[in-house]
Amino acid sequence: MTSLPPSAEHIRAVTEAYLARHPDERGSLAMLFAALAGADDPTSRKTFPAHVTCSAILINGEQQVLHILHKASRKLLAPGGHNEPSDQHLRDAALRELHEEAGIPPSAVVPLAGHEDIPLDIDVHAIDASPSKNEPAHHHVDFRWAFHLGADHAVTLQEEVDGYQWRPFATTASPTVRAKLAQLT
Repeated sequence: MTSLPPSAEHIRAVTEAYLARHPDERGSLAMLFAALAGADDPTSRKTFPAHVTCSAILINGEQQVLHILHKASRKLLAPGGHNEPSDQHLRDAALRELHEEAGIPPSAVVPLAGHEDIPLDIDVHAIDASPSKNEPAHHHVDFRWAFHLGADHAVTLQEEVDGYQWRPFATTASPTVRAKLAQLT
């Protein structure tokens, strides 16, 4: 059986469930709805001007969030990236990226209560053009899935990352994630 990326229907259903909690964010997701209405796969890295990515917001027992230092961007960000054909659901992509970048397997994490099927945050952010990849400037619509580190598991950095930090909720890199985490405490 061939694996298929998350369908437009799955993405739309997850987005509508998210918007039921955050109705004031509908306007900011206009690019996502345009991508879902298009003919191209909204999870493909070659779909422009916007496509879907997924990140893992991993929370440890000290109420800190894992940030990975990416070699390419030199930014401290949540583990995440583009969907792959094996990712049948959006959350699967976040879990795969967490494992690929930080060495933490899906079995070591537990979804944040109330966010098993709904991301903590959906963010739209600009990505600069990359002539070497033949990519124009575009936007990522990042579905940010929240998990607790359920088992005591060490971070094991992979090739594409240079380091990591555990940051308190108040200093989480993403302002939108920071605001939503503040509502949890």
